[in-house]
Formats: sequence, structure tokens, C-alpha cells
Amino acid sequence: MKIIITGSLGNVAKPLAQQLIAEGHDITVISSNESKKSEIESLGAKAAIGSITDVDFLVTSFENADAVFLMTPPNMGGVNIVENTINVGKNYAEAISKTGVKKVVMLSSIGAESPVETGPIKGLHHIEKLYSDLENTNVTFLRAGYFYINFFNDIPLIQNAGIIGANYPESSSVPLVHPIDIAKAAAEELVKDYEGKNIKYIISDVRPASDFAKVFGAAIGKPELPWVEFKDEDSLNGMLQAGLPQEMAELYTEMGRGLRTGVVQKDFLEHGSPVEGEIKLEEFAKEFALKF
Repeated sequence: MKIIITGSLGNVAKPLAQQLIAEGHDITVISSNESKKSEIESLGAKAAIGSITDVDFLVTSFENADAVFLMTPPNMGGVNIVENTINVGKNYAEAISKTGVKKVVMLSSIGAESPVETGPIKGLHHIEKLYSDLENTNVTFLRAGYFYINFFNDIPLIQNAGIIGANYPESSSVPLVHPIDIAKAAAEELVKDYEGKNIKYIISDVRPASDFAKVFGAAIGKPELPWVEFKDEDSLNGMLQAGLPQEMAELYTEMGRGLRTGVVQKDFLEHGSPVEGEIKLEEFAKEFALKF
């Protein structure tokens, strides 16, 4: 199959490309970074270098593709983040319509069914609606959990304050995912036969926040590491002090609130909480310890 992968050689796109190439598919990887061209080609893929804000470039890249893996960058500039994310989704949808691609796998997120109280996930809510309206295109909405690798952002807090936490309590149950498990699920969806618009959750583990302190603490030799629930205001200020742009910090604070109230997890739980990923929290903790 001829398959197009967006996301350059990121945490999901690179292992996805490697798996599909190993299976014998004709892979093109889209990147905005000219310096990635040789690395993409060294994997055995073709490189399409250009901007995902350029519809004409996307149309050229998607031409004659059997399937496309679509993801939007997590931070499209420091301001108007949700709007910029949605605009990329609109570009993708236009290119799909113009080229008649029959199969799309979209990297979405838990909470994407809600238009409110989900922070940066709100952009994916609107993009799912755009893709739902695509005619004659089969779409899998691959709703991923909270990325394990986001916990790397907590390392300075642990090192400087001896705590880990967020603006949700230790009792909050959080669906988690490893990028490798996302790549495996995406590869499966891209090559299988199905029709219509389908939601698939890809989750590696579901754990209470208290386990983050317990498991990471054990892995880094700090078994007494506590989980601290922050007030929304304190969570926001902490992210601002860490150098996050104001708008992004506000969105992440909102997402934490959504995890606290259960808005983000709601549909996943109602779908029966499927956990199909293989990499559990304890295994990821080894990666965490190496970064630490």
C-alpha cells in the first residue's frame, strides 16, 4: 500500500514508519524540516518536505495514496493554539477531499468528544467533526491516552521541590499511553479493511495519580515521593514559571481540571475502558529514570 505519514520523525511517526516499511509498504513521510530528508530516506521512506499549512503541498503529497496517517502538532505557535490546530485539520480535510484518499487514521485523544473543559484537546474535537463529514473516506479516530512522555516535564519539579503533582487529586484515574503502542495501533488500522467512521481507543495503562508518585519514586530512588494536588491557579503559575507560554499553560490547566472532573475520561469509560497497549507504567518508569 502507498501510505502517507504526517508528523515528521516524531515519537509516533518514526516507529510507525519503521513498522510499515518493515511490512513492505510504500511510505512517504511529511516533514517541514529539510534536514530530516536524509534520515527519512535512510529508513527506506520517501521524504515530502513542506508545510502542512500549504494545501497545495498536501494535495501533491496525498495524490494516489491508499491511506494517510494524520496528526496535528501539539503546539502550533504560542497563541491561538486551538484555532491553529483546527486550521491544520481543515487543510488536511481539503487535501483528502481533493485527492479522494479512501482511508484516514487520525491521531486524536481521550476527551475529544467534548467541546469544553479539555484544554488543547478541543482542537481535536473540531477536527474529528471535519473528518466525520468527509464523503467516501473511511476514518479511524485513534483516541490516545495521556502520553507517558509528558511526565518528563515533571522532572525539574521533582529535582527542585521533591514532589510530583498536578491540579487533580491522587485518586484521579488517568488513561495513559506510550507512543510505541500508538504506532502499533495506527499501523494496524492503516492496513485493515473497514468502512465508515470508527472510534478506537489506544491506551497502555489506566492508573490513579498516586501511582505516578509511587512508581516513578521507586524508579529514581525516591520511594517517599509524594503526589501533590495543586490549585488551578498554582498549577498555572508553576507552568508559567517553567517557561510555558501563557495560552498553553492555561490550556494545560484546563485539561488538568477536565481530568479532575472526569470530562476527559468520560467517553473512554463509557466505551468499556479498553486497554490494548502493552507498555505499562512500571516499564515506562525505566525510561523516566534514565531521563531523570
